[in-house]
Amino acid sequence: MSARKLAMTTVRALQIGFFALVIAHVALDLGHPVWWDFLPLVLAYAVLIVVNRWGGAPDSPRAARVPVEVEPPVTGRWIALNSPADHTPSHHTHAYGQTFAIDVVAEPEPGSRPAFRMLWPTARRNAGFPAYGAPLHAVADATVVRATDTARDHLSRGSLPALAYLMILEANVRDLLGAGKILGNHVILDLGDGTYALYAHLRRGSLTVREGERVRRGQVIAQVGNSGNSTEPHLHFQLMDGPDPDTARGIPFSWRGTGVPRNNEVFEIPARPVGARA
Repeated sequence: MSARKLAMTTVRALQIGFFALVIAHVALDLGHPVWWDFLPLVLAYAVLIVVNRWGGAPDSPRAARVPVEVEPPVTGRWIALNSPADHTPSHHTHAYGQTFAIDVVAEPEPGSRPAFRMLWPTARRNAGFPAYGAPLHAVADATVVRATDTARDHLSRGSLPALAYLMILEANVRDLLGAGKILGNHVILDLGDGTYALYAHLRRGSLTVREGERVRRGQVIAQVGNSGNSTEPHLHFQLMDGPDPDTARGIPFSWRGTGVPRNNEVFEIPARPVGARA
């Protein structure tokens, strides 16, 4: 385990310890001073400060890089959200290598994707979203270094109450439990030259590849799902400089023939044979 990985694991353990002490103090009426409960939290931030000061910030990119051009991971008509073409970090954090990440949702026809609602319906089933079950393609010839698809696909968070629940409670709990809970079902491909492609929020049981397997550009590797820290069925895609999202930094990408779609930009990718270039 690298020093950076050990530091992130220690920070999560200390944060969990803080919550456990607070709950125990309230439930058991412990006699020690309240400020003792905050010691794990103080230690957690101390660990982060030390790592950032002497080991390089674990949540910031190492250096500016030329975008790596790869094939698009989807085909058909899609809309871009949280795009690095508009701002970086695109998801408002460098954590988990997300600096240049992008989200895309399918909309085969205008208006075919369910709209966000203020109150009702609070949540929707995934089958109502055209992205759910859409095939995902390898963006280059690569080796699968991580592949997991056992997490459940939860309901959408397509209303104000559901979004508040996600942002205030669910997302923070997932963050405490680690990158896997944030990403949900995911695949990481080693593209070579220190570049890794991550596909997150995949559909449960949809993987067609295994760790260690070689894949070809354009090959179907999984389906879009709604697992992990996700509001609706969509693909979260990013390039990074290592196979572990806890320690990797983001790398800018460009999709061949498309570039980097801007927020709310509609783009369409034609189907291509496996291994074919534009």
